[in-house]
Amino acid sequence: MPNERRAYLAVCLNPVIQKTLVFARLDMGEVNRCAEHRVDAAGKGVCCARVLGQVGREALHLTHLGGPTRDWFIAMCDADRLRLRWVDSGSEIRHCATVIDRAEGRATELVEEARPVAPGTEARLIAEFRRLLPEVGTVMLSGTKASGYSDAIMPCLARLAAEAGKRLVLDLKGKDLLGCLPFKPAIVKPNFEELAQTYLGEGARELRSAEGIEAEGAMRELVARVGKECLERFGAALVVTRGRRPTLFWDGARVREHPTLEIPTLNPIGSGDSFNVGLATALEDGASLEAAVAEGTRLGALNAQNLKPGSIE
Repeated sequence: MPNERRAYLAVCLNPVIQKTLVFARLDMGEVNRCAEHRVDAAGKGVCCARVLGQVGREALHLTHLGGPTRDWFIAMCDADRLRLRWVDSGSEIRHCATVIDRAEGRATELVEEARPVAPGTEARLIAEFRRLLPEVGTVMLSGTKASGYSDAIMPCLARLAAEAGKRLVLDLKGKDLLGCLPFKPAIVKPNFEELAQTYLGEGARELRSAEGIEAEGAMRELVARVGKECLERFGAALVVTRGRRPTLFWDGARVREHPTLEIPTLNPIGSGDSFNVGLATALEDGASLEAAVAEGTRLGALNAQNLKPGSIE
């Protein structure tokens, strides 16, 4: 039976002010004037919370904020009717840019690394997380964390969620993912590059450069190995997105795939977060894993057709 529907808590410890620039044609080394642009509050937690609201779910977003653009970020979240909860980090919010070349049908992401959060931010974040847990039924932990946080922060949040009986959804990689697995998430949804980096280390580079049937076989072998471990040891469903290539997931007996949708793509930023929302909400409603992957695919495609990152409207 599906669980009683309750609010989602989307946590990301790396907020972003996202500038999206659209060019009819981008000529490197030349002066380029954009045809259209926008600025949005972003980051994986914001994108998840925004899409959750657009599919009719109640959502809260927890992060840290600081610096001279803090009030601007809050105002953008308010304009989107996001229920934002934050702790003071004393650190400026990073800026990232998406550059869209319509002539080539290509989007390029320019990522600024986050400033370190101030001492004491981690303790304040954990205290606020504890305070919010009674209000929600599902916790979504997503993305990288800003420097200044310890490697213990994500496993700590996962442990607290598990102890409180919350459904846990992970979109993490590396130490953060491995440290959270013992707390039995319902869903583990990295993209393939993140999965390879986590489980193959330096070997991920060799796999990324491989092509053809051999590469596809190696990808499926990795998903099968990790999927089996996630399900048998931790009770978690593993779903691995691969951009335009079919999504792979472990059904308990074998690796299965679901095709992506052939759609005109404008801005793919936030499509992975939209996918996570479709996956998590469908499973909450009692759908099979296959049907949940299909719903994630649908929402990811809707996002890719919109200029605003993390939006299906």
